[in-house]
Amino acid sequence: MALEIKPIGEVVAGRTEVADDYWGGVESVIQLDEAEFPIDSVQGLEEFSHLVVVWHFDQASPGDVEYHARSPRGNPEWPATGTFAHRNHRRPNQLAQSFPRLLAVDGLQLRVADLDAVVGTKIYDVSPFFNEMGPRGTVHEPNWPGEMLADYWSTRD
Repeated sequence: MALEIKPIGEVVAGRTEVADDYWGGVESVIQLDEAEFPIDSVQGLEEFSHLVVVWHFDQASPGDVEYHARSPRGNPEWPATGTFAHRNHRRPNQLAQSFPRLLAVDGLQLRVADLDAVVGTKIYDVSPFFNEMGPRGTVHEPNWPGEMLADYWSTRD
């Protein structure tokens, strides 16, 4: 059975161009659907510092999806890894999740920082980040993600 979901909102302010790096310092606004949600649907959200935002790579094409192993960003210095070892638009369903800082709640507008989605991106879920629901135990990863993402949260000079 296929899951059918509809957007709950959209990024209406922030960065407009898609890019691999320099997302640091970007402030964005998520506008939740005013026709669907009452104002009290965000009550208490302002108490949290971070959100979990699920969004769709809607500027990508379904033809971008790749199921085979490949080197991240096409860099042959990094090992070929399978689809489920990547966090990009080439994944099935082209869904992403981000963990932006919540700066303010103004009605059904959520002002955030460090959301790596561009203006026009459809938002499919928003929830507060709970430390207790974060990773348990020691987190480990290979070296290539740190190398690849060295400038991801840098500011553009």
